[in-house]
Formats: sequence, C-alpha cells, structure tokens
Amino acid sequence: MIDYLGDLFEGLLVTFQLSFTALGIGAILGLAAALARKYGQKPISYLANVYIELIRGTPLTVQLFIIYFGLPSLGLLFSPTLSAIVALGINSGAYQAEYFRGAIESIGGGQMEAALSVGMSRLQAIVRIILPQAFRLALPSWSNEAAYLPKYSSVAFLVTVPELLARSKMVISRNLNPLEVYFVVGLIYLATIATISKILDMIYERYKITVE
Repeated sequence: MIDYLGDLFEGLLVTFQLSFTALGIGAILGLAAALARKYGQKPISYLANVYIELIRGTPLTVQLFIIYFGLPSLGLLFSPTLSAIVALGINSGAYQAEYFRGAIESIGGGQMEAALSVGMSRLQAIVRIILPQAFRLALPSWSNEAAYLPKYSSVAFLVTVPELLARSKMVISRNLNPLEVYFVVGLIYLATIATISKILDMIYERYKITVE
C-alpha cells in the first residue's frame, strides 16, 4: 500500500485545487445571482433565475462535457483542469445562490426600511446590514457545499484531470488490485469530508446568530 500512497496524495492535492477554486468561483456567482433575484430589476432577476434553474436541472457531467468538448466548436478551448474548475464553479454557484437567497429573505424587511430611513443608500444597506447577517445565516447550508465539493470534483477524471479518482485508476492499472485501492480512496474521501465538515462546524459555532 505504501508504494502508491504518494500517487494518491498528489491526486488529493489536485482535488483540493479543483474544489476550493470552484468554491470561490461559486461563492461569487452565487452571491451575485442571489442579489439579482432578490433586488435586481426584472430582466436581471429573470436571467439569474434561468441560470439557477438551468444548472440545478442538468447533470454536472453534462455541463463539464459541454465546456470541454462542446465549446471548442465555438472557438473556446479550455484545458482539462480549467474546464473542470469552470464546470464545478458554475454548478456550485447555482446551489450557493439558493443558500444565500434563503438567508437574505429570512432577514426581516424592516431592517432594510430602517437603514433607508437613517439615510443609507440601498447598496449601503445591503452591504452593511443585510449581507453580514446573511453570510452567518447561510453558513450551515454553505458548509455542506464546501464539504461535498471534493467528492463532486471526481467527475474531472472524465476529462483526464489527474485528481484523486484518476490517480487511483492509474494505480490500479499497475498493481491490478482495485478493491484495495478503491477502499483506500473511499477512506481518503471520507476523512477529507469529515475534516472539512468539522472545521466548518467550529466556524459556525463561533459566528452563528444566537436568538435569545
């Protein structure tokens, strides 16, 4: 087992690269889409809604294949790694948008009215009053996305990205022991997700909004 753990570790590093980069892209897209749905004019709100429903309603694998295999026909050629990051980021953004939107809508409308009444602009009220609370309220749901992205990123092996699952297939091609290798890979995913979940739970306990 020891002889191939190094290969799996290299694959795990690529998995982290995919996951955390996609999580950041998804957070930006998700927040923008959530704000557009909640506060945007009708055309903008409609486009945000189309993005969310379209991405949530189609498989991640199809989205990845469109980016990697489909876009080159339009002159847009992405590397395997970039294709995977873009697909994961766009997919994650649609789900994060709903987490943020739900958190924003749970904040009473009176807070926006109060902020406007003391002279704040709508943008100032969103940035200073609404979003700080929304981020804390969205943290439990958002944590699930952050914890599970390493698992979702395994689709990247379909476009030859050398992440953890792809590395495991390379190892199996050499040692012909799929049961052992996949068992170890499963443990690595389990430990990774459990660790991320524990860290995020600690962050949530530190910053959660307590109702007394």
